[in-house]
Amino acid sequence: MKIYLSIILFLVSKMVFAQTTPEQHRPHFHFSPPTKWVNDPNGMVYYKGEYHLFYQHYPDASVWGPMHWGHAISKDLLHWEHMPIALYPDSLGYIFSGSAVADVQNTSGFGKAGGETPLVAIYTYHDPIGEKAKRNDFQTQGIAYSLDKGRTWIKYTGNPVVKNPGIRDFRDPKVFWHASKKQWVMLLAAVDHIDFYTSKNLKEWVKAGEFGKGAGAQGGVWECPDLFPMKVVGKNETKWVLIVNINPGAPNGGSGTQYFVGQFDGENFKNDNPDDKTLWFEYGKDNYAGVTWANNPDGRRLLIGWMSNWQYANTVPTTTWRNAMTIPRELGLHSTSKGLRLFQKPVRETKLLRGESSSIAATSVEGFKNIGNQFVEKEISISFDLNKTTAKEFGIVLSNSKNEKVEIGYDVASKQFYIDRTEGGKKDFSKDYAVKQFAPRLSQSNLVTMHLLIDVASVELFADNGSTTMTSIHFPNEDFGTSQIFSKKGLTQVVNGQVWHLK
Repeated sequence: MKIYLSIILFLVSKMVFAQTTPEQHRPHFHFSPPTKWVNDPNGMVYYKGEYHLFYQHYPDASVWGPMHWGHAISKDLLHWEHMPIALYPDSLGYIFSGSAVADVQNTSGFGKAGGETPLVAIYTYHDPIGEKAKRNDFQTQGIAYSLDKGRTWIKYTGNPVVKNPGIRDFRDPKVFWHASKKQWVMLLAAVDHIDFYTSKNLKEWVKAGEFGKGAGAQGGVWECPDLFPMKVVGKNETKWVLIVNINPGAPNGGSGTQYFVGQFDGENFKNDNPDDKTLWFEYGKDNYAGVTWANNPDGRRLLIGWMSNWQYANTVPTTTWRNAMTIPRELGLHSTSKGLRLFQKPVRETKLLRGESSSIAATSVEGFKNIGNQFVEKEISISFDLNKTTAKEFGIVLSNSKNEKVEIGYDVASKQFYIDRTEGGKKDFSKDYAVKQFAPRLSQSNLVTMHLLIDVASVELFADNGSTTMTSIHFPNEDFGTSQIFSKKGLTQVVNGQVWHLK
């Protein structure tokens, strides 16, 4: 009897240990799935005080597989309640990426008199049988609707609502209501360009136009588009911003995101800068497939991205789950010396995570200077004066007792920010992972600012008021408990700064 009791106590202790011991590399304030695989964010819509985040999910393995729509809900964009899987594969195929809208006028007819506004999801069906048979029409578009605030979903019996015109890559529908034309607009990624479709009822669609052949970066397949109007900050001017994700072809390798600024008449997009170089949304290797929330109540344009890269997403060193999302960001369109550019900043709700803090006083640094505390999850805001700096490189370095480190720095001569994770811990899972990533500086000010959000396995840089951004994951064998200012080959003048522990 004592032997049996000992065995039971041992098993119980193992269960408690498994439940209370944190998983290595699991983010603490970024969204990740409870278990298994995640990639693109999907179907983001705000409705009655709730932000819905759907996502590409394979519930049976921690590598990519037959896609479902996972689901989570938040009231503040930071604390997420995991919901049951929203959409499962069916006879028409896997459930690939897409979007969702609140059909407040019940144009679809899915709503009932006096009932809840229908939420309508629009997604790509990916038929694996058709793909295996080497047909070119294995991707079509379907819809589903919810009449209970997104808790359960009913697939439309008339699916697919958009058939394939005979091309292999025809996916990722992003739908929005165009008020002046009184119609729905759908963007579809079609190999190397974007197709525009219109509809009055979300069920019947007609192709209206296209954009992108020969435009922007063309190093890979176009994916996950988004289109929205934005007022230029400080001006009485509105432009349309077209976001296009591309894989491969990003500036630091693998998957990345470009954007265009121009005009949209409800059917066609016109790029205001057709001869301009590609505008990159982000320069870090680990922000992809980002799209924005629909139906926001306060006019903010909010975006979240997948925090990984297709070069190594299937092989990063986690097991229970694999991959996560970026921090949600607010976008702004600013006039700069180089034209209109998107700026990004963490959503204001991020401040809710701030705990104890410490200040960084004005000082000159040569070599290294410790800052902050032992906490791994932190936010750092710091500024440097170029006029009083003689160093070749400076910034923030994260490190541990195993001599592993990640540098987030600025190269004065090349005028580039960088993230160097070549000595950041585990790296043998991909030849494309352990690289030094660079981002050109947009600002011409002599004041260089770095705003960093640091989790256990990632860092996000919002430099110079968000005019340059970089996102990078890392996998140290021991969490980075030490943060330091570094200055190489000279003195660096720190103006001021602040460090917060993020709860």
